[in-house]
Amino acid sequence: MKKRRILIFVVLLTCALTASAQKVYQVNRLVDSVLAVRYYRSNIDTAYVERPQTKWTLKGRINVTGAGIAAEGLDNGTPFKTELDANRKTTLSIGVSYLGLGVNLSINPAKMLGEYHDYEIGFRSYGKRLGYELTYQDASNFQGWSEWNGDKQRVTTTEDMFRLQTVNANGYFVFNHRRFSYPAAFAHSYIQRRSAGSALLAISGQWQRGKVKGEEQGPDNERETMNFKMLNVGLGAGYGYNYVPGHNWQLHISALPTLIVYSHTSITMNDQRIPLHYQFPEVIITGRAAIVKQIGSNMFAGFSSVYNFSKIGTENDLTIRNEKWLTRLYFGVRL
Repeated sequence: MKKRRILIFVVLLTCALTASAQKVYQVNRLVDSVLAVRYYRSNIDTAYVERPQTKWTLKGRINVTGAGIAAEGLDNGTPFKTELDANRKTTLSIGVSYLGLGVNLSINPAKMLGEYHDYEIGFRSYGKRLGYELTYQDASNFQGWSEWNGDKQRVTTTEDMFRLQTVNANGYFVFNHRRFSYPAAFAHSYIQRRSAGSALLAISGQWQRGKVKGEEQGPDNERETMNFKMLNVGLGAGYGYNYVPGHNWQLHISALPTLIVYSHTSITMNDQRIPLHYQFPEVIITGRAAIVKQIGSNMFAGFSSVYNFSKIGTENDLTIRNEKWLTRLYFGVRL
């Protein structure tokens, strides 16, 4: 009797596990089917652009990023100019995507070793019609030079002297998305087979907050402190082109200039407000370039770069320029 009960229990357990496994298998097949329909139904001109027939893509990348800020103007009639560049950051990343949905993991060896404490994070999505980039940087380690009334000297900052937080954002809309592919150059979820270009609509935004502390002076060791906040939004249009010079090669270049249509700035020196006047045209520009080489049927390698530039203010009072750039070397395999 006891053996019979054990046998019945084993049979029921086996049936339950089999039914559960079948349900999981059916759900996985349904999800895979939905993703496949979404992936391959792209409304593209396949004479110019095509989807890879594989489902999985693995990528390894070396990323190098940099940023710079420059200020130029007059202080009570005395000309000054400062240009500073943040320490470059090199990261290694690996990524995996399945039918266009992917995740990436990046590590920064220098930061892990404690060489500096700057922080940066980015989100990017390159779609055939719509795409965006959003980056945040918190940096204190800058090097450069400063010139005051013709006297030029080197400058190196620390967290105690200078801190700059920056958010850069931009988005695009592609008109000729059936023949021109942004993701072929940057996401590699498409392959550009013939040369094509497209007009683009663009929106850009930049938020920035900084704090500068001068050297201690006076009997109370007081330090001059400057705080500034900026928010700029730009609208514009541009053009992108994918050039296919030969079999399995693609060269991409695009420019998205935008005019600043909204700007709000607050600059204070020891609680005294410093004006920053508007001068047309004030701009935010995003430029991109890429080289892609298809290797065999399921491998690819290349280089890509994204550059952001902004300029606000007047040279007779105060002008502030910002630069942000990213370059990548990558290798990928489609499975």
